[in-house]
Amino acid sequence: MTTTVYARVESPLGELLLVGEVPAGGPDAAGAAGVRLRSLSVPGQKGGAVVEDGWRRDPEAFAEVARQLEAYFAGRSTRFDVPLAQGAGTEFQRRVWAALESIPYGSTVSYGAVAALVGASGAGVRAVGTAIGRNPLLVVRPCHRVIGADGALRGYAGGLERKRLLLGIEGGAG
Repeated sequence: MTTTVYARVESPLGELLLVGEVPAGGPDAAGAAGVRLRSLSVPGQKGGAVVEDGWRRDPEAFAEVARQLEAYFAGRSTRFDVPLAQGAGTEFQRRVWAALESIPYGSTVSYGAVAALVGASGAGVRAVGTAIGRNPLLVVRPCHRVIGADGALRGYAGGLERKRLLLGIEGGAG
């Protein structure tokens, strides 16, 4: 059994809600951070997490995640190295999310390119877009790096202004 913990962290995107799991074996079972990140949501996010009864507020559990987010937003870090919770999403969504993690910092790719990576080109582009929209780990899993084939910013659960801000931090299109 896991314990669900959460914390709120200020950022240029607004107050982030971090949700994680602490394994039954305690912090050592999740690595040095003590928590496996399950969700990172921004205010007003479509499908974003909301604090539920029984969750425990534990900002200390997210100290390393908060440190890495601060470094990212300050332009001092280009990647995240935090333990992630497993099991969220369908098998297809997990394939799409893994493809997102392969997009280099400061780069953008089209939805079609992601579809090709997961073997869902053609009509599968729409399904890829839906899977990207259900990414529970905004910022950490860089769905903001996916844009339209014409270079236009398209769909972002956190809003296009936030997508533009993230791409600007990374020096990418925006």
